[in-house]
Amino acid sequence: MTLATAPELRPTLSTALREGSRAEHEQAENSPFMSELLEGGLAPEAYADLLMRLRIVYEALEATVRTLAEDALVSALYDPALERLAAIDADLTWWAPDRSLEPVDSPAAYAYADRLRSAASWGGLVLAHHYTRYLGDLSGGQVIGRMLQRTYDLPAGRGVAFYSFPAIAKPKPYKDRYRARLDALPLSPSDVARAVEETRVAFALNRALFAELGQNLDAYRR
Repeated sequence: MTLATAPELRPTLSTALREGSRAEHEQAENSPFMSELLEGGLAPEAYADLLMRLRIVYEALEATVRTLAEDALVSALYDPALERLAAIDADLTWWAPDRSLEPVDSPAAYAYADRLRSAASWGGLVLAHHYTRYLGDLSGGQVIGRMLQRTYDLPAGRGVAFYSFPAIAKPKPYKDRYRARLDALPLSPSDVARAVEETRVAFALNRALFAELGQNLDAYRR
C-alpha cells in the first residue's frame, strides 16, 4: 500500500504578492530622494513635487477602481475610505498653495497613470496596484507621515493628511481583514503569477517616480 501524496501547498495571495515583490519593494523604499527628504535635508518644494506627482497617480488609480467597483476581484477590496485624492489636495494647500494649477512635468507620473488606466482590462491587475499603494499607505506610510511631521516641524494635522485615514481607526486590524479578503479570492496559479508580476511593475513605477525626483536633489537641498 502506498501513502497518498499530500497536495502541493501554495502560498496565499497576500503572501505571494508580498514575497514576490520584496526586492522591488526594498529598492523603491530605499531611494536617495526619500532618504534625504525624511532626514530633513530637502526643501519643502521637494515634497510638494512628490505630492503633485502622486496626485496624477491617485487620480488615475481611483478612477480605475471606481470603474471596476462591481468587478468580482476589485469589489472585494473597494473601500472609499482608502481614497487619497482629497487628502493630497488638502496637503498641497499647505506645501504648495500657489502651485495647484501648475502643470506637472513628470513623464514618470504620467507613465504610471497610463499603466493604471490600462489595468482596467482585468481586475487582478487593478488589485495589484490597489494592494501596492493602499496597503503601503497604511503600513510604511504611517511612519513616513510621523517623520515628515517631526522633521519639518508641522503643526498638528497640517500637511500630512495623505497619511491620515479618519474612517480607519486601527490600521492593523484593517490590514488583516484586507489580506483575508485577498486570500479568499478564487485566483488560479497563473492568475496569481500575473498579479504578482503587476505588483513588481507597480513598485518599479514608484521607483521611477523617486528616481525622477532624485535628478533634482542638488536643487532641492537646503
